Amino acid sequence: MPNSSSPNRPTVAVIGCGYWGKNLVRNFAQLGALSLVCDKAEEGLRKAEEMANNCPKIGNLEAVWESPVEGVVIATPAETHYDLSKRALLAGKDVLCEKPLAMTYEQGAELVQIAERNERILMVGHVLEYHPGIVRLLELVRAGELGKVKYIYSNRLSLGVGDTESGPNSDILGQAGVGMRMEHCLDFPVKGRAESVR
Repeated sequence: MPNSSSPNRPTVAVIGCGYWGKNLVRNFAQLGALSLVCDKAEEGLRKAEEMANNCPKIGNLEAVWESPVEGVVIATPAETHYDLSKRALLAGKDVLCEKPLAMTYEQGAELVQIAERNERILMVGHVLEYHPGIVRLLELVRAGELGKVKYIYSNRLSLGVGDTESGPNSDILGQAGVGMRMEHCLDFPVKGRAESVR
């Protein structure tokens, strides 16, 4: 398969060129690391062609697993993340999967074990983790400047479309697009184990 990436750069395939995937396609293309885009929808393939016309666009997942790319970026509906991540890891690829990694703890733990066993990188995308406000809040929590933190709730406004596929207990935005649990951004528990608050 043709490789559009620069010499000595990691090569990646992006699976999914929809709402969020198009941003990943654009960014990896600009970095010179994008080698392949896979989307089963014609609209996704069309968007990919507009942003990265120098790399192949396909609708066949098997071609991704068989390709020489080093990493796979998964930006598909939440319920597909576990299966696609598992298949990528077993095909010898490093994986960056948009959140949630899986729909259950057990599925996520299995993916971590597969990655460790096969010496592959497994990462989950967290857009806000490196935001200056989140970084500062984490510093304050870790320094104990806010006292004993038991729970943090935040509203993020003007977000656009939220992910409603992950269910009501998700740490992803709900249908309203304004509420968000912050535990994943703050790498909780900060010290010791999380406590139940009643």
